[in-house]
Amino acid sequence: MPLKKSDIERFKKRLLELKAQYMQMVRHVSEEVKVPEEAKGYSQHQADEGTDDFDRSISLQVSGEEFKILRQIDRALEKIEDNSYGKCDITGDEIPLPRLEAIPYATMTVKAQEMLEKGLLQ
Repeated sequence: MPLKKSDIERFKKRLLELKAQYMQMVRHVSEEVKVPEEAKGYSQHQADEGTDDFDRSISLQVSGEEFKILRQIDRALEKIEDNSYGKCDITGDEIPLPRLEAIPYATMTVKAQEMLEKGLLQ
């Protein structure tokens, strides 16, 4: 069953809120990674430097995941604009409402997502 206009407006609002939250997180992480070590007051001990490097790499991984979700949010917003929101990018099938409620930036059905992750789709 196609989504109602009110549902689409509700999802658009949620997506825009999520986008703002993720943009804030990415900004925070990138600023944190860029701060010089001297400004953080870290020790010059070799073990501490290793921990600092590890923390920075974790922050970069987190921001990478956040960028990935931001791209998915942007794609979902594009789909709203071209009236294809709620339809799977791969199969064209309807994405079930409970999936969109859980992940409003979902652009694929669970089955298509699993196939893509298993490398069965290109």
